[in-house]
Amino acid sequence: MRIAVIGFASGAAGLQMQASLPSLAVMGAVTAGVVAVLVLLRWVRYVRGVRVAVALLAGVALGFVWAAWLAHLALTPQLAAADEGRDITVVGIIDNLPYRFAQGVRFNFAVESADVAVPPRIALSWYSGYRDQVSDVPEVRPGERWQLTVRLQRPHGNANPYGFDYEAWLLEQHLRATGYVRMARDNRRLDGFVVSAGNVVERSRAALRERILAALPGKPYAGVIVALVVGDQRGIDQTDWQVFNRTGIGHLISISGLHITMVAGLFALLAFNLWRRSLFTRAQWPLRLPAQKVAALAGATVALLYVLLAGFGVPAQRTLYMLMVVAAALWLNRLTSISHVLCTALGVVVLLDPWALLWPGFWLSFGAVAIILYATLGRTTPGSHALPPTAREHFRQTLRVGVYTQYVVTLGLVPITLLLFGQVSLISPLANAVAIPLISLVVTPLALVGSMLPQTLCVPVLGLAHWLVAVLADCLHWFSAIRYAVWRAPMPPFWLFCWAMLGTLWLLAPRGWPARWLGLATWIPLLAAESSHPSPGRMTVTAFDVGQGMALLIETRHHRLLYDAGPTYSPESNAGNRIVLPYLRARGIGALDGLIVSHSDVDHSGGALTILDGMPTGWVLSSLSPQHAIARAARQHVHCAAGQHWIWDGIRFEILHPLSSSYADAALKPNARGCTLKITANGKSILLPGDIEAAQEAQLLARDAARLRADVLLAPHHGSGTSSSHGFLLAVKPQAAIFQVGYRNRYRHPKQEVYDRYGAMQIQRYRTDQLGAITLEFGETIDVSAYRASSARYWHGR
Repeated sequence: MRIAVIGFASGAAGLQMQASLPSLAVMGAVTAGVVAVLVLLRWVRYVRGVRVAVALLAGVALGFVWAAWLAHLALTPQLAAADEGRDITVVGIIDNLPYRFAQGVRFNFAVESADVAVPPRIALSWYSGYRDQVSDVPEVRPGERWQLTVRLQRPHGNANPYGFDYEAWLLEQHLRATGYVRMARDNRRLDGFVVSAGNVVERSRAALRERILAALPGKPYAGVIVALVVGDQRGIDQTDWQVFNRTGIGHLISISGLHITMVAGLFALLAFNLWRRSLFTRAQWPLRLPAQKVAALAGATVALLYVLLAGFGVPAQRTLYMLMVVAAALWLNRLTSISHVLCTALGVVVLLDPWALLWPGFWLSFGAVAIILYATLGRTTPGSHALPPTAREHFRQTLRVGVYTQYVVTLGLVPITLLLFGQVSLISPLANAVAIPLISLVVTPLALVGSMLPQTLCVPVLGLAHWLVAVLADCLHWFSAIRYAVWRAPMPPFWLFCWAMLGTLWLLAPRGWPARWLGLATWIPLLAAESSHPSPGRMTVTAFDVGQGMALLIETRHHRLLYDAGPTYSPESNAGNRIVLPYLRARGIGALDGLIVSHSDVDHSGGALTILDGMPTGWVLSSLSPQHAIARAARQHVHCAAGQHWIWDGIRFEILHPLSSSYADAALKPNARGCTLKITANGKSILLPGDIEAAQEAQLLARDAARLRADVLLAPHHGSGTSSSHGFLLAVKPQAAIFQVGYRNRYRHPKQEVYDRYGAMQIQRYRTDQLGAITLEFGETIDVSAYRASSARYWHGR
């Protein structure tokens, strides 16, 4: 059974790597073939090795087909392309915990009826202001039925190497369209609450969150308390998440498996003792039903309720299913091994949610438990053959087991953590030694009890829990500030991860295994790896998919330059922390030699401060005023001006615009002073003109038209109607042009007539909204690759 389950999970994982889904006919044929083989072999005697191989292969085939069938079902509801951006009236129910932020509120909406064909579940944002309109957003709660006027679009997210796959996340959540609520008179609440099991759970979560926030008004870590009680982590500040992740305790700031096990165990123990005493009556209830079964039932029930509060995350699911299997084994009087329990939980998770395999939480959750089992299962503990231990000996033994378990988890997850995140927290063992007992044994029980107590007791209990979290946060900030708190390295190739994982298993083998310390040697290429560089004389340019904005990374043999930093998405989110920094860290890039911010518009400068704060940067070249926040934050800031040039590794960089005299003209718009950069490598060149418009293009033509010649052009001003003049394109004469634009952006860039102009001149066009991040390799030729083509998945564009 275990081999078959592992095969099933492997098959489901294989499906998630596919660029397209198999047809229903192929899926039916594979399923029929597997069933036929199993039936045939049922009546044929065969050796154990063959039986294991058949079970593995059958599991792989069935897992692949099962995941493909669920994917077909999930992708079937579609919003017609013609209905994108239209006003649509929908009636439905708010079916999750809404998240209120500064500009409005976000929630999921279960559609009951609409005036056009709409997917059954959509994600909506309701903003308080839209362009020149301002309106208060009403309070919305789970379970309410509303009539709303909305504008929708098909699922779409930014597609970048090492980036978050928003489209995959929407697919897993069965959200097949996204959009926003329009300001309309017909928007109204139709029912205060629609009764269903899911709505009851979500309304309960909302009520608990409101109680916590009301008891802790304005408190900095109220979001942490909410996360521990109802699993909603959206209220935790991004700066706090950085500290939690650097110190390796992020797994505790949620309803984790550890918390669920602890709470379920406490209730199981309480039920066990009460039942043994027949609830202090003379009924002799244990004679009718053993106390162990009652305890198992109570623990499983409480675990289920707590997991429902948690929002049913993968770590919580894994713990719930393991507890359910143990409870079922007790009720059925059947002993079961822990490996069977783990595999059963794995099978159930993948059966219900094959997309869980796409997320780090799945691999960390099951990986941690598997490593613990490997390193401890069947090992004889000290004193196991001695007399019953004294209280002091029991404490020492428990402490020894706890320390060893932390040691095993810390070492065992190093290769997995580097594969998933490109970093390992070196301070994690110490931080967890402080945080695990405090969060799990003190803060979480206080938060749970406090959120359910009467108001007079709720405030002091939750206040105590918050104070303890604040004390812990101060300690973690100190840990995080240590220079070598985190070890960063490039995300390894899969073969190197497997090699390091093999060495880790060798390292954690039982005592007596020869030369266990040699397992550490397999980590050397993992931890000491350096980021890749272009070959001498070559250059790589990566145009990120940042939505409506610009951000390009230019790499030579020994230098790296970022041209523009992408847009701001919200007060907490920008292209810097969402796209650029994760990419740089995943590549193992620890510093930038320079940053050019072409001008002050937020779609070009929005991520700059985040990048300067998170990545050592040599200098900043921009058209910003010296008083601008970016200029003040820079280690060295210089105005860009025509005539500036430098050479890195044989690659020539030159600024063509603006003239230095333009800074004296206060009437110029920021676009008119956009830093225009030309880079030439091995006779091939790329021109990056920022957001200059036709007037600036004419000035460049008048000054030196020949200097504009380039093989690749970044379309000026995203292909707006005020740029890319015919004369300018004739002078540049590019072979290819890149349009960095957002999907269905409100400016409608690129303008159709401009886009057609490029096509009429036989210029190859590449759009980031259609192709994702675009990478250009400058060598003897210019090789162009697009992320959505090289890493295509069946859900992209669906």
